[in-house]
Amino acid sequence: MSAIRGRDTKPELIVRKALHAKGFRYRLNVRLLPGTPDIVLPKHRALIFVHGCFWHGHSCPLFKVPKTRTQFWLEKIGQNVKRDTANQETLLASGWRIAVIWECVLKGPYRKDHDEVIGELTKWLTSPDETVLELEGLYTP
Repeated sequence: MSAIRGRDTKPELIVRKALHAKGFRYRLNVRLLPGTPDIVLPKHRALIFVHGCFWHGHSCPLFKVPKTRTQFWLEKIGQNVKRDTANQETLLASGWRIAVIWECVLKGPYRKDHDEVIGELTKWLTSPDETVLELEGLYTP
């Protein structure tokens, strides 16, 4: 468990490097905001969360329930999902725009092209109309 990183993950670094290359400037892991968003773009009043599919209970092939201590893990992940929802509601009520980028959109068998993902993200950032964006892999159950 100590090897699991909460920040500077590969999917997060992909997004950060691409945003920086496109000219966006941001702050990282602002603890004053609920949920400690991974990327904060104050100029655009936007927050980006890069969620790991396992830790945040995404319904995709990258999420597999462990075979040992199943009940513990389901409860833990369920609490994470509830906390994410509550934090996002608080942030939206405060006037922030939120993007959630799932790990499966950037890696795994159902990933999208990175340029396509960053294109969708930059389009969302520059259009003030949309308040929520969720990017996930090409998996359809």
